[in-house]
Amino acid sequence: MRKLLLISLTAIISFAFVSDKPAYVLYDKKGETVTYKKMIADIQTADIVFFGELHTDPIAHWMQQEITKDLFETKKQNLIIGSEMFEADNQLLMDEYLAKFYSAKKFENEAKLWVNYQTDYKPVVDFCKDNKLRYIATNIPRRYASLVHKKGFEGLEKLSAKAKTLIGPNLAEQYDSTVECYANMLKMKSMKAKVNENLPKAQAAKDVTMAHFIIENWSEGKLFFHFNGAYHSDNFEGIVWWINKMKPGLNIKTISTVYQKDIQKLEDENIDIANYIFAVPETMTQTHK
Repeated sequence: MRKLLLISLTAIISFAFVSDKPAYVLYDKKGETVTYKKMIADIQTADIVFFGELHTDPIAHWMQQEITKDLFETKKQNLIIGSEMFEADNQLLMDEYLAKFYSAKKFENEAKLWVNYQTDYKPVVDFCKDNKLRYIATNIPRRYASLVHKKGFEGLEKLSAKAKTLIGPNLAEQYDSTVECYANMLKMKSMKAKVNENLPKAQAAKDVTMAHFIIENWSEGKLFFHFNGAYHSDNFEGIVWWINKMKPGLNIKTISTVYQKDIQKLEDENIDIANYIFAVPETMTQTHK
């Protein structure tokens, strides 16, 4: 009787799991399902890992926190965190906060924080503070990206030498408008109101700056885990393209996040966009509007 009850209970539990609605399915670049554990075992051997997020997706932000914790278990102080969400001119402020010079309130009052900082980014920043990890503000100051959008690369020429230290080098000389992620920006219907020929240049200014500060703060034996919008690293372009120009040969892994109506199979357009892809139901609630 006990054996029969155990078999029945197992069948009920198994049925319950099958009929549940999963919050995500994890795929490899070929569209095959893969376990979280296998992904961690792979990416912990990399030099740089990019997590391409959808900015208001709670699954992406939860995974960023969990992956950070799990990478820390093996890498310890050899783990470096960085993100698009902090601009390079906030690095001193970030360093002082992580060193516990002042309270979170003072830091948050002075830093240029995204509106979803408290729920989506603060947990990892504070994890770094508690565990004495470096957190690198990699992005170009938004005023300079805006300048490129309005005036092209020429808009940066009159900036001071000090200002130019906050922008990735050789931008105008090495920018390639035929790289797909830049060429496609001029075709995006969702961005038509903002599109001009300088828009992909502004995107490149962000990418080259993030690449620059990642390389500047990485060294042999370290793992740099970087958070950015998925478009900055999907298809191994954007920041990845710039890093491969600046310092070829690094072991780079990418993670992306996509929305799908049905997540039980990775859609063709999402295959090969990253080493690992979190497929999330398109009905997922958002962290903010």
